[in-house]
Amino acid sequence: MREVTVREFSHNPSAFFALAEKGNSVTVTKRGRPIAILLPASDRLGKYTELVKSGQLQLASFTTDDIDRRPLHQTDQPDSPIQTILDMRDADAERETEMLRMLTGDED
Repeated sequence: MREVTVREFSHNPSAFFALAEKGNSVTVTKRGRPIAILLPASDRLGKYTELVKSGQLQLASFTTDDIDRRPLHQTDQPDSPIQTILDMRDADAERETEMLRMLTGDED
């Protein structure tokens, strides 16, 4: 991903749009902090493309600020995701230990 300052971008935006056309991403920074990301367009809208083009469908804007306002997903799992991962890791370790015992003939 290419990184450019606001000043660089404003002097020649066409060059950076050309990079995006070729499939490259560009991060625009201001005082060293990212403020925008230019991404290559994709046809990910699929069947909705024509509706968007005709104005019958308007895409909702979404920023990172919106993430904090979204509700957390609730699961019916009693444990936290990290606890589930730790439990899986422990179960794998127990299986490996058991397999080693079987292979070495150690019944201890």
